[in-house]
Amino acid sequence: MNTENAKSQMRKGMLEYCVMLLLHREASYATDIIAQLKEAELIVVEGTLYPLLSRLKKDGLLTYEWRESTQGPPRKYYALTAEGNEALQDMDGAWNELVHTVDLLKQNNSTTNF
Repeated sequence: MNTENAKSQMRKGMLEYCVMLLLHREASYATDIIAQLKEAELIVVEGTLYPLLSRLKKDGLLTYEWRESTQGPPRKYYALTAEGNEALQDMDGAWNELVHTVDLLKQNNSTTNF
């Protein structure tokens, strides 16, 4: 079995949740989001992040503002909207349920050591 595809799908599925968790803390510039994800060992490239940010904005979950930068042109800083915060709460509940389910399945499978 090729587990790389499964791992890739898992990362892809949780990327939106992870980005929203970061933006819940503070408004961020796309490059900062990528750096924070990398620090958490979730490697994401700009070509993946920008379409996600655009979709979340279109869905009303994010907003952005332009801020002056000391290093070049103004930067677009993204933040969660009130609707985005509600969606994050829902996603957080779903994540916790999923973790609980997987933990139960792992505990009930006594023939496997992970």
